[in-house]
Amino acid sequence: MEGENPFLNSIKNGFTRPSWSFLLLLFTVIALSTLQITTKTVFPTRPISDPEQRTELSGMGDPRSCSGFFRDVPPRKVVKSITEFGGVGDGKTSNTASFGRAIEYMERFKENGGAQLNVPRGTWMTGSFNLTNNFTLFLEDGAVILGSQDPKEWPVIKPLPSYGRGRERLGGRHISLIHGEALTNVVITGQNGTIDGQGKMWWDLWWNRSLEHTRGHLIELVDSHNVLISNLTLLNSPFWTVHPVYCSNVVIKNMTILAPLNAPNTDGIDPDSSVHVCIEDCYIESGDDLVAVKSGWDQYGITVARPSANIIIRRVSGTTPTCSGVGIGSEMSGGISNVLVEDLYVRDSAAGVRIKTDKGRGGYIANITIINITMERVKVPIRFSRGANDHPDEGWDPKAIPKVKGVYISNVVSVNSTKAPVLLGIDDSPFEGICMRNVSILGLSPTVRWNCEYVSGSTDAVFPVPCPQLQNNGSSSWCSYSGASLIIDEVANHSGPPSQPAILAETECLVQLGWLVCGRLCDDFQHLPDRSYCLKLRDVEMTSLNPKGRLYIK
Repeated sequence: MEGENPFLNSIKNGFTRPSWSFLLLLFTVIALSTLQITTKTVFPTRPISDPEQRTELSGMGDPRSCSGFFRDVPPRKVVKSITEFGGVGDGKTSNTASFGRAIEYMERFKENGGAQLNVPRGTWMTGSFNLTNNFTLFLEDGAVILGSQDPKEWPVIKPLPSYGRGRERLGGRHISLIHGEALTNVVITGQNGTIDGQGKMWWDLWWNRSLEHTRGHLIELVDSHNVLISNLTLLNSPFWTVHPVYCSNVVIKNMTILAPLNAPNTDGIDPDSSVHVCIEDCYIESGDDLVAVKSGWDQYGITVARPSANIIIRRVSGTTPTCSGVGIGSEMSGGISNVLVEDLYVRDSAAGVRIKTDKGRGGYIANITIINITMERVKVPIRFSRGANDHPDEGWDPKAIPKVKGVYISNVVSVNSTKAPVLLGIDDSPFEGICMRNVSILGLSPTVRWNCEYVSGSTDAVFPVPCPQLQNNGSSSWCSYSGASLIIDEVANHSGPPSQPAILAETECLVQLGWLVCGRLCDDFQHLPDRSYCLKLRDVEMTSLNPKGRLYIK
C-alpha cells in the first residue's frame, strides 16, 4: 500500500473496467473544478506523509515519531532464554510453569539493572503469565507464543474499577494472556515474533452465548508507566488485543495485528484511561475498531474519573467491516481529550473515524485533531453520534450527559463511500466546534445528503455540500468558537537566567496535546538542550483548535 495513491488507482481502474462509479467519480472532479476547489488541494499528489502538507503542526521540528513518550531503558543486566527454565517449543507442551519460573527468577533484578527473557524460534504454548518491573520480553525471529486452549489457564480476576464488572458479563473477567499490573519500564518486543491467542475457542463461547466471564485480552497492562510494545505480530486475540489501562507513557509501534474479520470485539489497540500514549506504524485487521480510545463505563467511569489524554495515533492502516478505523468511545465516562489522529488509511470498513457516546456516559470528548486521512470503500467516512446505549447495570444515571466539543478534521479523501458524514449530537448536549477543512467524500449517489442533528461547527472546502449547521463558506473565522484566553501556569524552560522573563519572540507556537509547544515536541515535557520552550497550560479552552503565532510572556 505504501506509495500508492488511492485516487489515481481509482482512475486507472475506471479506464480498464468502465463503471457507473467511475463516471460518477469523473463527474465529481468536474463539479469540484466548477466550485473552484482545486484538485491540488483536494487530492494531494504528494504522499500523505509529506510534512509540507501538515501546516497545522509546523513549528514542532519533527513531531512524526513517538520520541518523548517512552524513556529508553539501558541494556538489561541479566538475559536468559525460556529454555533455561524448562521451556519446550514444540507447540504441544504447556509452558505456563516455565514462564512463571522465569518471571519469578527475573524479579530478583527489578531493582538492579532489570532482566530480559528471550523466546527463541519455536512454538511455545502457555497460559496467562504476569510480567515484572524493569523487564523485557523478547521474541526472536520465528518465535510464536501460543495461547492455551484450557480456560483454566486464563484465571478470572476482579473487574476494573472504572467498569464495575466485566465488559461482557457480571462479575470478574479472564486475565489477559500477557499481563502486568503496577509496573515500570516494561518492553515487549522482538524480531517480528508472534503472539497468537488462539481466540476461536473464546469467540465460539461468545457466539453460543455460553460465556461465564468476560473474555481476556491478548496483552493488558494496568496502572503501569513507561511501556514499549513493538516489532511483533499479534494474532487471534480472544477480546481486545492490546489494552493499556490506567497507564502513562506508552508507545505501541511497528505492529501487525490480525484477527478474522468476523471475530467479535477483537479491537486492535485500546488505550483506556491512559495518558501520554503514542501509537504509530501499525497494520490492523479485526472484527472491531482498529484503535479505540476509552476511559471507563458510565457511573463507574465517572466515579473513578481517570481520563485518557495526550494520545497520538499515526500511520495506522487496515480494515474492519463492522466498526471504525479510529473510534473515540463509547466508554468515555472519565473523559477523553487532546487526541491527534494523522496519516490514517482505512479500507473496506464500516466507518473511518467515529465518536460514540450517549446519555448516561457523562464525561467529555474535547480537542480532537484528525488530519491526512485516506479511505477506500468505507461506508460512513465520518460518524459522530449518540446511540451507545449499553449500560453496566441499573445504576446508570440518565442525567449524566456527555460533552463533545472541539473536533478539527482536515485533509480527508474518501473514495467509493456509500454515505455522507453522520453527525448526531444529543438533544441536551449538542456537539460543538466540529470543524472540517479540505474534506472530499467521493462516489456517493447524487441523492445522498449529510445527516446532522444537534451539532454546530463550520467547514471550508468540503464536498459534498455539508449540512446547514456546518456551513459558513470558508469565512476567515471558519473554525473558531468562544472560549477563555490561554492561561500560562508555569514556564518549564527558557534560555535566560531564572530572574528574567521568558520572551518567545518570532517563535511559532501551537497548542498540541494540551501543551503549548514552541520549536519542537518537548521530550516528555522536560528540559531540552536546544533552547526549545515547553509551557504547561492550566484551564485551557482554546479560541481556535490549532492556534499559532507569536507569543510574549512577561
